[in-house]
Amino acid sequence: MYWEEHDKYDAQVFLSFLENIVAKYPEGKTIMILDNARIHHARLIQHFLKQHSKQLELIFLPPYSPQLNIVEGLWGWLKKSVIYNVFCSSVEEIRTAVKSFMDEISKEPIKVVDRLCIQL
Repeated sequence: MYWEEHDKYDAQVFLSFLENIVAKYPEGKTIMILDNARIHHARLIQHFLKQHSKQLELIFLPPYSPQLNIVEGLWGWLKKSVIYNVFCSSVEEIRTAVKSFMDEISKEPIKVVDRLCIQL
């Protein structure tokens, strides 16, 4: 599992993320399933996608279908595990707790996928 944290999310940040994905997983083809956020369709990334079509493919979920989006299950799991009924005194405390959660679940990606797919 690969993830990044940024202060803002725009097409340039998404392009950088895709570049990092291609660099991290140079063998085979990475298929990403995405929602229809504007940054996922930005003109800025189209040339990159054409250049890396053998390494990277984006598949888009139907509009307004959060029930099909696996990451929605991840957010729910994170909320229940990290911030449910917990008072955090700072944004940094929340950030640290989220990072710990992500680091922990990244150790066993197959179990994470199994858990999230079963919830669909």
